[in-house]
Amino acid sequence: MVVPGTLNDISASLAISIPAAGQLISAAALLMCLGAPLLAGVVSTWDRRQLLSGCMLWYGVMHMVCAAMPSFETLLVARVLTVVSPAVFTPQAAACVGVMVPQHQRGRAISLVFLGWSVASVVGMPIGSWVGGSLGWRYAFVLVGLLSCASAAWVWRAMPHGIKPSAFTFDTWRRTFQSRGLLLCVGVTALYSAAQFVLFSYFAPYFKVTLNISPVQLSLMFAWFGAFGFLGNLWISHRIDRMGAAKSVTLALGLIASSLTLWPLGNSLIMAGLILVPWALGCFAANSAQQARLVELAPVLASGSIALNTSAMYAGQALGAASGGWLIAHGQMTRLHAAGLAILMLSIVVSTYATRVASRTDGQRPAT
Repeated sequence: MVVPGTLNDISASLAISIPAAGQLISAAALLMCLGAPLLAGVVSTWDRRQLLSGCMLWYGVMHMVCAAMPSFETLLVARVLTVVSPAVFTPQAAACVGVMVPQHQRGRAISLVFLGWSVASVVGMPIGSWVGGSLGWRYAFVLVGLLSCASAAWVWRAMPHGIKPSAFTFDTWRRTFQSRGLLLCVGVTALYSAAQFVLFSYFAPYFKVTLNISPVQLSLMFAWFGAFGFLGNLWISHRIDRMGAAKSVTLALGLIASSLTLWPLGNSLIMAGLILVPWALGCFAANSAQQARLVELAPVLASGSIALNTSAMYAGQALGAASGGWLIAHGQMTRLHAAGLAILMLSIVVSTYATRVASRTDGQRPAT
């Protein structure tokens, strides 16, 4: 999340265009997309305490390496190497929770794990934006590096020893890819991630061009978004087990769609902030609900489906950021919301169909 908040300064510091700087998001997301399922098999037998704390340590050190890079080309390479960590961490953290809590608490527990995404927006994005705008993007990257190293120590202290989810095997992949319901749900993740990142990746330049906001105002905007994102995720985490994961996803996507529909009305800082509220409420809640939905559909395939879902999420981010950069390069910055809305509506349609497919599949299963 540090790159979107510092995009303006990266562009100016390295003398590159905004669309070019945006490729830092696309390239990182592409690596995470490919790395999540591939690396899941590699680390399947590792103790999760060592794995997760090691991932955070790598993430911290590599952010400091990024801060020292002299050019865009070297920064791009370092950034891609950095995000090997979240490619492993995100699905493995969710899979660990699946085996650490009773079945009736899985939805809430997985949602709570993904509250971290909300906290990153509440704390990380506005601080990164403010530090990047005031001191430069290199200082923002160093700050993330230091926080990540502290997180590595925290995970090591808090995580029990000997946690190892079910072995990740070829059969896990085969059964995952044979499930239409799971694959459709994964497709929903790719679509709504792409829909959001068409615009989300370029919040900093968009608000600079349209509202001429200062770095402090931009950091406050990110904090505003993150605060409501946290509240939305917290609300979902307390109700998802009663409401059902599929309905929670539909609710979250509907909130995001309402913001993108009203986006042209955000012609002032106050109006833009109000229009962001539904999007924020649904943004991180959708991620949490989708993870819980996959576990709910097929608990024994969680290692495969969550890794594949993580891959889809980052693939969507890469596609969205690249698409947004292409639109900006062709003078269509004010049309970013329309492109995102079109993709998001498609994701709602696919999500509804996925629920029907999953219901029919459940009905065909023999009673146990």
